Amino acid sequence: MGTRADFYVGTGPKAEWLGSVAWDGYEFAEDPKCPIMTAKTKAEFRAAVEGVSKVRKDWTKPEDGWPWPWNDSETTDYAYAFVKGKVREWHCGKPEDGWPDMKARQNVTYGPRSGLMVLSVKV
Repeated sequence: MGTRADFYVGTGPKAEWLGSVAWDGYEFAEDPKCPIMTAKTKAEFRAAVEGVSKVRKDWTKPEDGWPWPWNDSETTDYAYAFVKGKVREWHCGKPEDGWPDMKARQNVTYGPRSGLMVLSVKV
């Protein structure tokens, strides 16, 4: 399975979900020079996330619906949010005010945006 990541402006029930990736969601946190991690404004953060969306086949945009079988980012491997003038990162966790409940937006996928690998063995 992939290492998933969700991206937000803000935290809490009214945070704006910008999208998600299904593979290598850790790479942003591991690169201190990554434009996502170095963003100083909401506009810079949005632009950095938009840049990721244009080059990743595993990108899910909000119009596609919430891609995961869980209801919020607490279970997602990584969540990144621009909050109070800086980028914050959570690894399988949640901020004090939580994440939005995405149950109503759920649209679980099993394609390239899922991060799921299906192997078959012929016997």
